[in-house]
Amino acid sequence: MKDTSAAMAHLQRRLLMERSAAERLKMGCSMFDAARTLMRAGLGTDRSPDLRVRIFERTYGRDFDPTTAARIVAHLRQTG
Repeated sequence: MKDTSAAMAHLQRRLLMERSAAERLKMGCSMFDAARTLMRAGLGTDRSPDLRVRIFERTYGRDFDPTTAARIVAHLRQTG
């Protein structure tokens, strides 16, 4: 779904690119931290070893093929 006009998307991109690389990196890190905070809040107060697995699955679950994801999950459970 795209609800931003082409003109506004162009303006947003231009304004973003006017920032320094360091500012853009800081913005990206801040957005990731905010998303992670919201994700953890959505997972409740669970502090079990499976919390790391659930965070991985929500953050990166679709970025890996099923075999690789299963290996990562096994590693998280083993080192948790």
